[in-house]
Amino acid sequence: MISKKICMLGAFSVGKTALVQQYVHSIFSDKYLSTVGVKISKKELTLDGTDVTLVLWDMEGKDLYVDVNISYLRGAMGYFLIVDGKRKETLQVALELRNIALDLLGPQVPHYFLLNKADLEQEWEVRNEDLEHLRALGIPFLKTSAKTGMGVDDAFTGLTKAMLL
Repeated sequence: MISKKICMLGAFSVGKTALVQQYVHSIFSDKYLSTVGVKISKKELTLDGTDVTLVLWDMEGKDLYVDVNISYLRGAMGYFLIVDGKRKETLQVALELRNIALDLLGPQVPHYFLLNKADLEQEWEVRNEDLEHLRALGIPFLKTSAKTGMGVDDAFTGLTKAMLL
C-alpha cells in the first residue's frame, strides 16, 4: 500500500477540520473547535487499482498571531489551501501560504485551492473576479461544502490522482 501525506492549510475557521471529518467519517458538526498544532487522520482507498493510505495533516489555522509551523509541511506529497468563501481575507492568507509551500516543497507538488462553504455561495465575499485571478495564475480550485459534502470526495480523489502520476 502506498502512503501519501496531504496537508490542509488555511486561515483559522475556514473548514479544514470539517473537510477532513466529512471526507474521512462522512460527518459534519457546527461546533467550532480550533485546531492546535496539527491533527492527523487517515483514509484508505483504492484508486485505479492502487491501494492508497492518505495521511491527512489538519494544520492549525494561520491568523495575525499564529504562523504556520512549516516543519509540518515537510514530506507532503500534496496539499489543499482552504478558503472560506464568506471571508475574502482568507483568500489572501491562502495565497501567502501557497508561496510558503511552493518555496519549501517546489512547484511539482500537486495542490488545489478549496473554496469552502459553497452551500452558502450567495453570501460569499469571494467573487468571480477573484476566481478569474486564480485561473490566470494557473491555480486549480474547486468549490466544496464540508456541511453538505459537495465536492469533497472529488477534491481528495483529484489530488490523490495527481499525486499518483
